[in-house]
Amino acid sequence: MTIPLQFSGGMLFLGAIHPAIVAVVCLVVGGGAVYAAIYLIEKFKTRNLEEELRAKVESANREAENILKTAQLDAAAEVMKKREEFTSEVNEMQAQLRNQERRLTKREDGLDRQAEQIAQREKQFKESEEELERKRQSLDAKNKHISALVAQQKNQLLKITSMDMQEAKELLLKRLEDECEHEMSGIIQRRVAETEEIADEKSREIISTAIQRYAAEQTCEVSVSMVDIPSDDMKGRIIGREGRNIRAFEKATGVDVIVDDTPGVIVVSGFNPVRREIARLSMERLIQDGRIHPTRIEELVAQTKKDVHAKVLQIGKEAAVEVDVRGLNNKVLSMIGALNYRTSFGQNVLRHSVEVAYLGQVMADELGLDGSIARRAGFLHDIGKAMDREMEGGHPAIGANFLKRFKESDIVVNAVEAHHGDVPATNPYTPLIAASDAISASRPGARRETLERYIKRLEKLEEIASGFKGVENCYAIQAGREVRVIVNADNVSDDGAMKVARDIAKKIEEEMTYPGEIKVTLLREVRCIEYAR
Repeated sequence: MTIPLQFSGGMLFLGAIHPAIVAVVCLVVGGGAVYAAIYLIEKFKTRNLEEELRAKVESANREAENILKTAQLDAAAEVMKKREEFTSEVNEMQAQLRNQERRLTKREDGLDRQAEQIAQREKQFKESEEELERKRQSLDAKNKHISALVAQQKNQLLKITSMDMQEAKELLLKRLEDECEHEMSGIIQRRVAETEEIADEKSREIISTAIQRYAAEQTCEVSVSMVDIPSDDMKGRIIGREGRNIRAFEKATGVDVIVDDTPGVIVVSGFNPVRREIARLSMERLIQDGRIHPTRIEELVAQTKKDVHAKVLQIGKEAAVEVDVRGLNNKVLSMIGALNYRTSFGQNVLRHSVEVAYLGQVMADELGLDGSIARRAGFLHDIGKAMDREMEGGHPAIGANFLKRFKESDIVVNAVEAHHGDVPATNPYTPLIAASDAISASRPGARRETLERYIKRLEKLEEIASGFKGVENCYAIQAGREVRVIVNADNVSDDGAMKVARDIAKKIEEEMTYPGEIKVTLLREVRCIEYAR
């Protein structure tokens, strides 16, 4: 390889140079060139970076200046806003202070006026106290003078009448008693008139509503104790040889069988209505069967007892469904069903209980009470009548004790026990049941009364009224619904007449038992008689 070398004087040609040297030379020359290129590139990059940094610094400075200017503007605006708000609040507070100042000024003026008024009132009060003190002194003086005059008059009266102090005191007390009685009679008369007017109007409305909403038959069915027989020959068969058939029948049923000369009829007599019904049905079955002997009698009576007890329970259930009373024990329902065979003055007790239940419910609803409670109490109020012939005591107490065993409520138990006034009423339902019982028993056609009992009741009424001072005559009228009393006008005053009438009515309530109410009419008549001759 030939490499030309240039010098200042000419070209030197090396004919033959070692390749390694050439490579080193090339490497050195290339490294210098690369270094120079890299240096130039780095210098160029450095210059570019410095320019970029200067541009960014200038941009940042400009942006900072802008932000600073914006912040200054925002701060100035916020300061202005706060200043305006502060000014507004200060103005508002100043306005409130001015208002409060005005109110305080007015209040001070009012207090000043009140202070002046109080001062004037204190002055008037002092003047009034002084005036009252003068009047009190004057009254004390007058009282002393009056006391002296009264003492002087007492002495004069005692001298004139020749009465001692005790007699004069009794006379004054008598006059005071008469005056008080006169005033008391007037007050009683006015109060009673007002109360009766309100009570009559309301009670008539409630009772009439209850009666109109419940309509029952005028007469109720009465249990039958007569058995028809096809012929009089049957009487001999019923009696049996030496009376063995009739004795077996009476022993099995617990009733008396009366076979007399009445044609076509046998009378079954017994105090227990259910036993009497069992005996009646057993007798009818025996007559239809035709086989009449002690063994057959016992069989038929036993079967009839089962049938009647089942029928009694069914009647009780049907009655409970009719009046919508639920939750009753079967024993209670059996007793209710037994009331179907019990009558009171000709009125069927079961139908009477149903009536009382309906009437009690209607009146309870009218008075704003619970109608279901009144209906239940009315339905059970006479349940003791199914047991009173076998137990001691009245039917209200018997019924109440019976219902207590089956966890009846205290309201129902009290209504049953107190519906005849035997014990005090403890709830408003008891008077309603008592009123419903009286309405059902006293409505026209509900009950019948024997002539003897009717006459005794009228005599008792007249006897009670005649026992009062000043009564000349008295008459029980309108089937005992009213008693008319005639008093002596000389012994009873107009004001005292009202008191006598009330006393008679109160004594009738205490001593007599009757359905409904009895009206007491007292007549005081002054007759002046003179003869012209």
